[in-house]
Amino acid sequence: MRDCYCTVNLDQEEVFRTKIVEKSLCPFYGEDFYCEIPRSFRHLSFYVFDRDVFRRDSIIGKVAIRKEDLPKYHNRDTWFQLQHVDADSEVQGKVHLELRLSEVITDSGIVCHKLATRILECQGLPIVNGQCDPYATVTLAGPYRSEAKKTKVKKKTNNPQFDEVFYFEVTRPCSYSRKSHFDFEEEDVDKLEIRVDLWNASNLKFGDEFLGELRIPLKVLRQCSPYEAWYFLQPRDNGSKSLKPGDLGSLRLNVVYTEDHVFSSDYYGPLRDLLLRSADVEPVSASAAHILGEVCREKQEAAVPLVRLLLHYGRVVPFICAIASAEVRRTQDPNTIFRGNSLTSKCIDETMKLAGMQYLHDTLKPTIEEICQSHKSCEIDPVRLKEHESLESNMENLRQYVDRIFNVITKSGVSCPTVMCDIFFSLREAAAKRFQDDLDVRYTAVSSFIFLRFFAPAILSPNLFQLTPHHTDPQTSRTLTLVSKTIQTLGSLSKSKSASFKESYMAAFYEFFNEQKYADAVKNFLDLISSSGRRDPKSVQQPILLKEGFMIKRAQGRKRFGMKNFKKRWFRLTNHEFTYQKNKGDPPLCSIPIENILAVETLEEESFKMKNMFQVIQPERALYIQANNCVEAKAWIDVLTKVSQRNQKRLTVYHPSAYLNGHWLCCRASSDTATGCTPCTGGLPANIQLDIDGDRETERISSLFSLYMSRLEKMQEACGSRSVYAGPEQEEYSTFIIDDPQETYKTLRQVIAGVGALEQEHAQYKRDKFKKTKYGSQEHPIGDKTPLLHACAHRDPSSPSPPRFPAGSTPLETRASRATSGSSLRSPPIPCEACRTPSPGRP
Repeated sequence: MRDCYCTVNLDQEEVFRTKIVEKSLCPFYGEDFYCEIPRSFRHLSFYVFDRDVFRRDSIIGKVAIRKEDLPKYHNRDTWFQLQHVDADSEVQGKVHLELRLSEVITDSGIVCHKLATRILECQGLPIVNGQCDPYATVTLAGPYRSEAKKTKVKKKTNNPQFDEVFYFEVTRPCSYSRKSHFDFEEEDVDKLEIRVDLWNASNLKFGDEFLGELRIPLKVLRQCSPYEAWYFLQPRDNGSKSLKPGDLGSLRLNVVYTEDHVFSSDYYGPLRDLLLRSADVEPVSASAAHILGEVCREKQEAAVPLVRLLLHYGRVVPFICAIASAEVRRTQDPNTIFRGNSLTSKCIDETMKLAGMQYLHDTLKPTIEEICQSHKSCEIDPVRLKEHESLESNMENLRQYVDRIFNVITKSGVSCPTVMCDIFFSLREAAAKRFQDDLDVRYTAVSSFIFLRFFAPAILSPNLFQLTPHHTDPQTSRTLTLVSKTIQTLGSLSKSKSASFKESYMAAFYEFFNEQKYADAVKNFLDLISSSGRRDPKSVQQPILLKEGFMIKRAQGRKRFGMKNFKKRWFRLTNHEFTYQKNKGDPPLCSIPIENILAVETLEEESFKMKNMFQVIQPERALYIQANNCVEAKAWIDVLTKVSQRNQKRLTVYHPSAYLNGHWLCCRASSDTATGCTPCTGGLPANIQLDIDGDRETERISSLFSLYMSRLEKMQEACGSRSVYAGPEQEEYSTFIIDDPQETYKTLRQVIAGVGALEQEHAQYKRDKFKKTKYGSQEHPIGDKTPLLHACAHRDPSSPSPPRFPAGSTPLETRASRATSGSSLRSPPIPCEACRTPSPGRP
């Protein structure tokens, strides 16, 4: 048996770690991880580790998926064979190299050919055991010769600048009269190659660590001399015997990877305006947003970008009110209101997920954490009871948990986000107007969302809502399942609640809650969150926890003679202040009011020879902080920038490097109060809850319309059929909701025209990009196997433009990328393609 855990890595940088599953050879993790990828990468890797009794970790194996192969596995459960891991295969980074072959005539008239090999620099080398002191060896190798030379060691950097030149004699000295002036022995050169090996200088007795290599045959100099290019480092083939497939086991993954390539805002004006007018179109079924829900295969893939776009522009409430009213008018039975997976229900789900996450955390997280930590037995199924357990004691434990969660929910109405309350008010009014004889429908219309689709799922699977970092253990999971079932039934206000349980033991347990006070509390809560004009008077005064976690900080120099060393601290950010303390729960050692944050920017690695550093700039000093990885660094920078965006004294320029040894490393200014030398990065939305790019969401919607273009055209045919023929329509048209064929057809024409115009812009951009792409440049080093780059490298400029790649492929430039791993995904990102191009006034 083994105690195993997994890590998710961008190349070799760990960005997520699962919990440890003990004593199992077939561990189940079931964990979801989602992140915005802040940098380029070559492989998305998953390592499986075994922790022994001495808490030492050893690698069992890995799965490495190349970036260009990710679309093949998009949103599919796939078993991957674990591969063997050794030092020779763990490589990353790139090398800038220049080769020059020249002819030298000696004083005696002898001609020889010399090769000058210049190692300029490397970028993105891996950090080994917390440090990187790289050097390179350059070898001229052939069948009968091997001559090696070595660079100097560059300390504490994974982006070394070598700029060293090494000379090798390529051909044997020969008579000048026998050789033409620019000729050399072809058979010798064809058999020679230059090999560059990167190493990490180690102080350990086991020797230096291999970082990667590249091999270049000298025959490339026939085409071009001098020859200069960037190369990706490659693993070393040391001839070791590989293990048979299946020897190490396998790992099941579901990976969703999305690249969004987005034009500047003016390109999206026509389509965006068409979508934002959706709430005002009569009937709403003829609007562009509603049509998107009709043509998409799953309502969820339409709801995600729609809600984000409409929230960004403040139009989500009118649109949801319009489609909810239309759905209520089509509903015949009040008992089935909003129970299907319609566009309305999916849009409300997504809105609650975005706008209500902080509310959910404030309401449930303390109690959920207590349940996870206390491990009280709450099993009430007599068949599952263990020998030493008491049914009465377990029922009492469960009743206490249900009571606590029920009370915190029903008392949280004043904290419910305004946007959710406005939506609930429209649901309540539409349902009451449609079913005037049913007095409870105004409550069930709201409870079907707030209890059944919001609180109950969060209690059942707290890790999916970030209430817990990992999946709960089996006993806690069972407790939460029983609590969730009870809360769901309490919130449903059904006439016969005991009968709604399939299990007899649940019906017996529910007798505890048959008192009228529970139904009254639910109705009072629903009345409060669905009342017109309700606002939260305490929203400004109450601190909201935005992010917390361990990071490493450098002393700020607040004490005149204090040491400016690095220490690990627990950081905590609310909408009021940014603090750090020694450990979680300790009193703060330092508190920075939000209004004192003038800028939050990255810090150049050369300042302290440390990666993933950023700076929080204050009026008198800057706080330098190192995050655990690039994903966490970006998350902290984003949330700190958002919460301080409205500060009146925000800086416009800053110093990208630190102030050390009496001067700024970036501009060499000697005064520590000197004005910054670099413009601050662009501002983010001031809303601390939501960080939404409206152009990105519009591009996603455009790519969905493009993907389902055949259904758009079929919907056009359905509009024509309904306008012309009064008889029964064809079965293939019956799936579309078309209330007004003429208005719907008009909108469809506008959608198709807008999407077509964007398609043409994408095609033109790709044609232009093909012409400008240089294989071997710093952006596209040699060794990148991306199909698009191969097409660029070998395509004749006069040939026709290449075909448009399918959604999910790997285009040239990435603005933002998403990687999600886990055994299940609730709402995978929507793949789309395009390229962001600059326009005047907006990069």
